[in-house]
Amino acid sequence: MKFTEFDRQMMHRCIDLAKQAWGKTAPNPLVGAVIVKDGTVIGEGFHPGAGQPHAEVFALREAGDRAQGATIYVSLEPCNHYGRTPPCAAALVEAGIAKVVVGMVDPNPLVSGGGIATLKQAGIEVVVGVETAACEELNEGFVQRIVHHRSLGILKYAMTLDGKIATDSGHSTWVSSETSRNYVHHLRAGCDAVVIGGNTLRSDNPLLTSHDLDTPNPLRVVMTRNLDVPTDAILWDTSVAPTLVATEIGGNLEMLARLRDRGVEVLELATLRPTHVMQHLYDRGHLSVLWECGGTLAASAIADGVIQKVLAFIAPKIVGGSMAPSPVGDLNIRSMSEAVVLERVTWQQIGIDLLVQGYIKQLRVES
Repeated sequence: MKFTEFDRQMMHRCIDLAKQAWGKTAPNPLVGAVIVKDGTVIGEGFHPGAGQPHAEVFALREAGDRAQGATIYVSLEPCNHYGRTPPCAAALVEAGIAKVVVGMVDPNPLVSGGGIATLKQAGIEVVVGVETAACEELNEGFVQRIVHHRSLGILKYAMTLDGKIATDSGHSTWVSSETSRNYVHHLRAGCDAVVIGGNTLRSDNPLLTSHDLDTPNPLRVVMTRNLDVPTDAILWDTSVAPTLVATEIGGNLEMLARLRDRGVEVLELATLRPTHVMQHLYDRGHLSVLWECGGTLAASAIADGVIQKVLAFIAPKIVGGSMAPSPVGDLNIRSMSEAVVLERVTWQQIGIDLLVQGYIKQLRVES
């Protein structure tokens, strides 16, 4: 089916509306809706968060009686089941909507195709597939959670042109440009958690926030087996953003008590592995988890299968050094035929840096 340029514009407007809830909807998806009549937008809306009305409801409220005979564009298939809120498909039927244009089918088995079927049974024209790729990318964390029952793991790192994340001395401030760092701040706001290891905490003492009072902050997660961490780390100030320390049972009891006194949540596990931490974050309802760790933990996360997406910022700098660390540690790969391969790769310039983005082939996000 051929879609018009107007169809594409309206769907991208849905996506832009959905992004107004960036980082606020987990475990729900980001959704935007636009109602059009006689070529004029008469209602818009987006889903602000779990337990609140869906995008279609806000758009219908704005359109009022004018929704009769109108067309609604929505980035995700309208739901047809009772959850925390009533079904949107029924609301569209009741409002007298004449046509529904859907960006992507909802992968949720409770909805998948059911909302579309309800609309068609009511005599409403339904069109599916306008800007589907963009709609799927918007909700890739939601798709990962629903289809594969795990959170989307995103590995992000910045390296020099010769593949180093720090100098021989360990100095790493700053590898990438300020423009790239601002990009990462926005990325953090859209993720539910950001993970580092004890080495990164000790060497960088990072803040790991979105650096913006008007955007959400992720849960800041530190993985450390023996709680050998500084007592004065910035992350222990939980008035800024919540912090979780994942460690093994029987660690430093004094530090354990001190962290809990500061309001830091402590997760004690029999064995500390990336897969166990990610299972915990999935159980908390998280959609996307950003890994900003060093090479050792990055290799462990890849080997554990918890990374699906990679964002590599390449700075036009050369530092050399035979002992300078690289973004990913030992994966026990001995031939190029065993290399971890990325697919659906894109490149873009961010300031003076190059951002390479792709998905690990073996763990491809299906939708």
